[in-house]
Amino acid sequence: MVISEELDPAARAWLEESCEVAACHFTQTEEFEKLLARADGLIVRTYTRVSEELLEKAPKLKVVGRAGVGLDRIDLDACAKRGVVVVHTPDANGAAVAEYVFVMLMDAVRPRMFLEKAIQSSEWNAIRKELEAPNQLGELRLGILGLGRIGSRVAKMARGFDMEVGYYDVAEIAEEKRFGARPMPLTDLLRWADIVSVHVDTRASNRRFVNAHVFRQMRPTVIFVNTSRGFIVDEFALAAFLRDNNKATALIDVHEPEPFGPTYPLLQLPNAHVSPHLAAATATAHANMSWVVKDVWAVLNGAPPKHRA
Repeated sequence: MVISEELDPAARAWLEESCEVAACHFTQTEEFEKLLARADGLIVRTYTRVSEELLEKAPKLKVVGRAGVGLDRIDLDACAKRGVVVVHTPDANGAAVAEYVFVMLMDAVRPRMFLEKAIQSSEWNAIRKELEAPNQLGELRLGILGLGRIGSRVAKMARGFDMEVGYYDVAEIAEEKRFGARPMPLTDLLRWADIVSVHVDTRASNRRFVNAHVFRQMRPTVIFVNTSRGFIVDEFALAAFLRDNNKATALIDVHEPEPFGPTYPLLQLPNAHVSPHLAAATATAHANMSWVVKDVWAVLNGAPPKHRA
């Protein structure tokens, strides 16, 4: 078994009780390829690309475990042709990502500061006036693009803030899974929402789903949030939208590529706030994702996995 990125120690120890495990980061090309040549299983996280080229170097491979949700870096068709089963952890980080959406929204809606020393009354009052928020979350309308596992969690959390929530999804969502969110056509949702949060899945057809045409339909004061995948949003179109609408705000946790370089179009824009893919960065989410080892081991033993891609 080859592990190409960091895995929770407890999950790795569980796997080591049953099989030989080798940890080698995928960037250590020569050693990684030597291990692939005799590997029955491969466990990846966010950045390992399981391509046709990689599969050619792993002739014995039977299963790929993605410790996480998105499968955009795994060539599912190539795996299927070779009889390689792909498993993942579809809801391991849902709570962490949904929580992070509201962490960023509170930063945007309710600015704050912390005092490190006593200050004069005049400065005290000036700070309170300067940081007075124009809105509370409950006064803002939330539009969710994609009401799947994470999108529905965001809708559920929004109820606690008394927010009005709408959503757009290509699938029919049962009413009991909407948590009060109401379905809307995409154009209507974009024009209606004060906040737009992206939670569409990572299928290839969603690449650049949020493009210049979509941004033109949003409010000029919109708060736009992306914790899904970087490639879903046209970052150049977003940058142009933010330059044209200086009262709009973008809160972006995922990017294309990662890490981005100095020419990334959202840098230096005062109304763009970018973070380094932190939404799922909790110890709990990391541990949950790492337990993909159980499905990997099930496949190697001829048992049906719980979460086959």
